[in-house]
Formats: sequence, structure tokens, C-alpha cells
Amino acid sequence: MGKQSYAVTIAGGGSTYTPGVVLMLLNDAEKFPVRKIVLYDNDAERQKTIGDACAIYIRERHPEVEFSYTTDPAEAFSGIDFVLAQIRVGKYAMRDKDEKIPLKYGVLGQETCGPGGIAYGLRSIGGVIGLVDYMEKYSPDAWMLNYSNPAAIVAEATRRLRPDSRIINICDMPIALMDIMASMCGLKDYRDLSYGYYGLNHFGWWWKIEDHAGHDLMPHIKECMARNGYADATAGLEFVDASWQATFEKAKDVYAVDPSTIPNTYLKYYLYPDYVVAHTDPKHTRTDEVREGREKRVFGTAREIVRRNTAEGFGLKPDEHSEYIVDLASALAENAKERFMLIVPNHGAIENFDSDATVEIPCIVGSDGYERICQGKIPQFQKGLMEQQVSVEKLAVSAWIDHSYQELWQALTLSKTVPSAAVAKQILDDLYEANKEFWPELS
Repeated sequence: MGKQSYAVTIAGGGSTYTPGVVLMLLNDAEKFPVRKIVLYDNDAERQKTIGDACAIYIRERHPEVEFSYTTDPAEAFSGIDFVLAQIRVGKYAMRDKDEKIPLKYGVLGQETCGPGGIAYGLRSIGGVIGLVDYMEKYSPDAWMLNYSNPAAIVAEATRRLRPDSRIINICDMPIALMDIMASMCGLKDYRDLSYGYYGLNHFGWWWKIEDHAGHDLMPHIKECMARNGYADATAGLEFVDASWQATFEKAKDVYAVDPSTIPNTYLKYYLYPDYVVAHTDPKHTRTDEVREGREKRVFGTAREIVRRNTAEGFGLKPDEHSEYIVDLASALAENAKERFMLIVPNHGAIENFDSDATVEIPCIVGSDGYERICQGKIPQFQKGLMEQQVSVEKLAVSAWIDHSYQELWQALTLSKTVPSAAVAKQILDDLYEANKEFWPELS
């Protein structure tokens, strides 16, 4: 008897990441058989471009798989087993404002960190909660794997607003960095590593990295980090934008702050915010780079596939981050009891940290969900940073729930990226005006 096959909805069907996710679902059929893929998006025009290209690819390569795309929640969420959520509320137009408004006041503008991340978080909460409610209404036994950003705020919101929902929040950044570390050590990818990790999303540290034979890989990785951060192991990677290569190099200085651990790259925004501002063009930020690079490349390819009515000759391949998502879905479906990095309520996994904090740690995943792997006690430096940042995230979610201007001002003021309450208020007022279509009305 063959394995059960699964129906999957990709929420955010118009995303540039959708083709890579679709291809990974199709390419991994032996591990995770798929019988049906549905794209769902509230932007019909954007989704149509991606959807039509995916339909052609599936028709040519996998005609046995049922495929469709829709803007109707009932159609998208009925009779499915998994929802893969990757939405961007406000799209790139709002990301552009998230990045450029703080820079007016000498504060870094970034997608998930600082004021921009808080602004994006308040837009994302309602969108992700809406997806959870659709899933529970139309397919209550399904699982949602959410990697919509900013994952930390979204995870805190789902913890508080939908605590019993079958949603698992994830991020591919630690996996991407572990792939780089595996490469440093002559190994294939993150699956060859055994690791210990603690933190918040985009805010964490590895304290242990071994191979499966138990050999300690930390000394060699530390040598690489001290020399040039992650940069030497990423120099030949395809489609690495200049800003990311600079981030991989800056990890050398982030590592130097605590050379007993290996840091997540995003810590540069909290430990060196002045450096980030000094090296950012306020008129050309990461949003512009994405529009000129990935956005143009993916949508250009999709339109050309539709024009030619064939996907042959385009060299389409899965995105690396998609593989992690499919592996996680497979572990849930097949009760694999495999290790994954997840964003979950702490509940004692980090012994000396807030039990209700939403933390990023390794977990064991099977058909019943996840089991946390205890990371023990963490050092004072990391604990202090995490306590400050988790308070930012909790206040941001409270502000959304309570419609509270005061709590949101406090969240921005508490962010390590913002120099004072006065600057926080200036940025908040501008962000509030820009986000009136998306945020709750604050009072």
C-alpha cells in the first residue's frame, strides 16, 4: 500500500517564493506525496501571473496533481491537509515605508527588526489570524505552517489569540545559516548537524554544533566566523544580493561580542544599529533591491512561461527554504519524530527565561505536533537582550489587541534600535499615518 497523498493550500499564492514551494512539493513526492495544490491570495492579478506559470509546469511535468488558484477562501481552504502561509500584508509598497520612514530619523529601516518590523507585525497579525480562522472553518483537522514575517510578532499573536490552533510558526533563516556552517565543515547541509540553539526569531545563538558522530564542529566554525563571518562560505552562492553578502561579512563583528556562541545574522541590527544606518542609502533600501532582483526575475520568468505556453528550458528549481517546509509537513504527516527549529511558547525549555515568551528552539516533530528540546539556562548577556526584545514583541501584540497607541509607543521606545522615546514617537506617528488602511485604530 502506498503512502497517503495530501492536499496543500499555499496562502500568499502571488509570492515570488510560490514557484519554488510548488516545485519542492512536486519534487519530493516520494517523501511527501501531493495530490492537490491550491494557491490562495487576495491579489487576483498578482496571483494569476504566478498561478498560470505553475499550471503550465504541472501540466507538463505532473499532470496527476490537481492544481488551481483562487481568491475564494471557501474554495481554497476546503478539503485540505496543510496550509503553507507566506503572506505579505501591504506588499512591497508598505515594506518600502517600513524601511524608509525610520531612516528619516536616523533609525534603521528593516523588514522584521526595529520600527519597520513592528509596523509590519501589526499588519500581519490580522492577516494570519484570518487564515487560521479560514482553515478552522473549512478544514479543522489541517495543519498550518506559517512563515509569514515578522514571525516573532505573528507567533506571539497566535499564542495569545488562537492558543489551541494547529499552527506551527517557522523561519528558514537558521536553516540557511546551518547549511552555510555545514559547508564550512565539508558536510552537505543542515541535516548533517546536531545542534543546540536558543533565542527569539531573528534573535538567537547556537551554543552547540556537532556532526552525527558526536564530533564538536564549533572550533572550526568559530575560526571561520572570526576570520570573515559567514562570507567565505557564501561567496559562490547563486543570487546573493550585495546587502546579504555585507550581512554575512558583518557577522564577524556580531560574533566578536560573544565568541562562545555562533550568532544569527539579524543580530547585527540590534548590536550595530548605527553601522547599519551609516551603510544604508535612505533612497535605495532592501525593498528596492528585491524589486530589482528577485521580484523582476521571478515574475519575468513566469510571464515568459505563460507567453510561450511551456516551462521547458527555463531551468526552474525549488527554493532552498522550501525544502525545510516540505520536510516539516512530512514529519507531521508521517510521524517522523525529526528535529526542527520552531518558534514556540517557551514553557521552561529555556530554564531561566519567561515561560510565556515565544522562543525559537529545536523541537521534535511528529503527528501530534512538537515536543520542545530543553536548552537549559542561558548566559546573562543573551538573557538581557532577549528580555528586552520579547517585551517589544509582547507590547506590539498588546497594542494590536487593545488598540493602544500608548503600548505601541512603549514597544518602539523599548526597541534597542531606537535611541529615545521622543524619536520613537516621531517614527510611530509617521508609521501610523502610513498604515491606517492596515492597523487597528489606536487611541
